[in-house]
Amino acid sequence: MRRRYRRRKRKRQRRLLKFSFFLVLMMGSCIAVLLIASFLLGPPSLERPQNTIYYSNTEEVIGEEYGSEQRYWVSLAEIDDRLEQATVLTEDQHFFDHFGFDLKRLVGAIWKDIQTLSLKEGASTITQQYARNLFLTHDKTWKRKLYEAFYTIRLEMFYDKDELLEGYLNTIYFGHGAYGIEAASKYFFDKSAADLSWAEAAMLAGIPKGPSHYSPFHNLDNAKNRQELILSNLHEKNVIDDSEYETALNEELSFSEDRDIASKSVAPYFQDVVVKELQELLDVNIEDIRSGGYQVYTTLDLKQQQAMEQASETIDSDSEIQVGAMAMDPDTGGVTALLGGRDYEDSSFNRVTQAKRMPGSAFKPFLYYTALENGMTPATTLMSKPTTFELADGKSYQPSNYNDYYANQPITMAQAMALSDNIFAVKTNLYVTPERFARTAKNKFKFNSELEPVASLALGTEVVTMQEMVTGYSMIANGGLDVESHTITKVTDAYGEVLYDREEEQAENKGWNPFSKQEDNQVLRKEYAYILADMMKGMFEQELNGYMSVTGASIADKLTHEYAGKSGTTNVDNWMMGFSPALTAGVWVGYDDNREIVRTSDQQYAKEVWASFMESAHENLPEEHIVKPDNVVEASIDLNTGFLAGDGCGQTHTMSFVRGTEPTRYCTAHLDDEHEHPEELDEMIPEDRLLENWWEWMWTGEDEQ
Repeated sequence: MRRRYRRRKRKRQRRLLKFSFFLVLMMGSCIAVLLIASFLLGPPSLERPQNTIYYSNTEEVIGEEYGSEQRYWVSLAEIDDRLEQATVLTEDQHFFDHFGFDLKRLVGAIWKDIQTLSLKEGASTITQQYARNLFLTHDKTWKRKLYEAFYTIRLEMFYDKDELLEGYLNTIYFGHGAYGIEAASKYFFDKSAADLSWAEAAMLAGIPKGPSHYSPFHNLDNAKNRQELILSNLHEKNVIDDSEYETALNEELSFSEDRDIASKSVAPYFQDVVVKELQELLDVNIEDIRSGGYQVYTTLDLKQQQAMEQASETIDSDSEIQVGAMAMDPDTGGVTALLGGRDYEDSSFNRVTQAKRMPGSAFKPFLYYTALENGMTPATTLMSKPTTFELADGKSYQPSNYNDYYANQPITMAQAMALSDNIFAVKTNLYVTPERFARTAKNKFKFNSELEPVASLALGTEVVTMQEMVTGYSMIANGGLDVESHTITKVTDAYGEVLYDREEEQAENKGWNPFSKQEDNQVLRKEYAYILADMMKGMFEQELNGYMSVTGASIADKLTHEYAGKSGTTNVDNWMMGFSPALTAGVWVGYDDNREIVRTSDQQYAKEVWASFMESAHENLPEEHIVKPDNVVEASIDLNTGFLAGDGCGQTHTMSFVRGTEPTRYCTAHLDDEHEHPEELDEMIPEDRLLENWWEWMWTGEDEQ
């Protein structure tokens, strides 16, 4: 009987041994398969949605884009060591020693789960939590646990501990929609994760265990108790000494009052333009931008932006009148300041890029450049008097000057520009032809808006954007070089890889081409650009006063730098455009519903805002002067005749000319003929020069330099 019992016992032991061996073999096989599969699948992607951050031209953060989750990514070097130590000691003391699983804690947790028939007990390491944050849901199921183990092995197999810790700290959830330590640090303490104290680090390290339970904004007592527990643990493990421990315990935490991490508080209209430009550059949609983690470096000058906003505050706060303003570096095309309206929260409609308005006389510089290319000079005289023009289609056109003021005698182009004489402008347009004028504006000054080639185009009756106007004026300011308006200089991904670099792209596009001209980006004739800019200074020069004051007289005494400009006025629009060699700026003022501007004060806002902005902006800009081309000469001209000034002449002004086109007769020549104003002066345009240019263009494709 006893022998039979011993045989049964040995059989049971052998079966148990076989079963145990089978289990071990099966577990070993599963682990082997798991390891082989993990190796063959390679490293799992660590990419996660992150905030896109915008920087100014001095790399200061101006705003961010984010979706429903607020995310940042910072390197381990940018995270305070205090936070790293507090997190590791709290969440996973053996993180740097294990291969992804803390076996002692894991066995204990599994045993408790078996006893309670639940999955409530957790023993997750930092790597396991990181795997869950990256790839899985937080459901407590055996299937999720198995997947978590699989991803944990893959993470440990292909990434080092620093990479895993960095990823964990950047993806862990702290509640309130904040993911990652940088977002949490900003949200709770309004500071970077690189600048935390022991008290702050311990407070943050305690939140991920239960964000709704341990957030100081939900339950300060719970948060403080957990913070003290973590500090005590740090003290016991000799991470902090007695002094640091006491200091941290007694530190009064200063929590953030402004908990809106991402906003467009700085230049919101500018940021909208950046977003649109970024979409085009990277060919991505707005949701990709919001969660793409891009680092976007822009052209915004914070001081200029502030100056522009302050200048616009002079507008009556009770008025419904709107403003659109933009500043640009004329050499690069970089937008340095932009104001699309008076209140972004009230209206995000951008009056710089989206609104199309009539520029009025501010459009005349493009006409006079066309005239210079076609034989006219600053000294060309035309009669300023009420005129009815018979047009080619049989219709008549009768423009008028401001307040019906006329010289009723010939005036020079330079004075017509300064006084904004409309009769002179329409005559000039009909001389060069509206078709040629429209073609010049579109092909050379880069206007994309529709421009009807009509006589009134000279007076700015076609609608255009402020962005187009500032770009065109910048080409005059930089000597006629091609320029492209832009707000982005560089874009990187969250890890610093360059996705777009404007300078590199421009260098690649230029390349080397043996068939290209030496100066491919020279769009305007530089001598004519210089002469035009010189004429545009006249709106501020009192010596050009004639039958009325120069159009910039009201702000001339507020300007301490040399500027060139042109104003424009219609019944519903007010413009002021102008530049120095260092900066171009434009200001539009009007009503969104095209109401007539009737108050005198409203009609002055554009000039006043422009003058205030330009003066403030130039406090931080170097003093520059436009370089005169070698083939440009100056001559003193009699404004009554357009001839060289001499003894006995009247009002005179120094003008610029391409060498050989300056007048050769003196203003006293008419005395010999006993004619004060000979009739030929009414329409004295040197047609031989136009013919000469035409033949040059016909045979060579370009005018003679």
